[in-house]
Amino acid sequence: MSSTNWHVITGAPCSGKTTVIRELEKHGYRVVHEAARAHIDKELMMGKTIREIKADIAAFEQHILDQKIKTEASLPINETIFLDRAVPDSIAYFTLEGLDPGGPIEKSKITRYKKIFFFERLMFQKDAVRSEDERIAAELDHLLRKSYQMLGYEIIHVPLAPVRDRVEFILKI
Repeated sequence: MSSTNWHVITGAPCSGKTTVIRELEKHGYRVVHEAARAHIDKELMMGKTIREIKADIAAFEQHILDQKIKTEASLPINETIFLDRAVPDSIAYFTLEGLDPGGPIEKSKITRYKKIFFFERLMFQKDAVRSEDERIAAELDHLLRKSYQMLGYEIIHVPLAPVRDRVEFILKI
């Protein structure tokens, strides 16, 4: 297992992860944007609908897992990097979709992240990329916590606060 200096920003959809990642990037930190959002944005720009993009949910989730693995394999392990979701998030998504999480569990054992920042949920808001609803967001919140805990991580809970305060909280710890 490779220990890294990478910090994972995770939590349910609509918890403010992407906004904080963008703010960290503005402050000069290296970040990795969410693989699923990037993939969906690309497919939407090619004229596909969310329904078409996720028509084969097993292939979609496997593609996202593969993208995360490929991206993480290219990162220097000693550099401080903030990731908007990481490989273990796929455990929760596979489980949610009724898929066997064995693959994501095994792949999650390859890398050890320095810190896991878990964002408390904000009021759920639908957008063009989000296919989840409030119920699914709550289930993902539970499954994501369980996934990281199962892997032996101490979860650092990031409280609800303005973006600047959340960034300061993360940088102090």
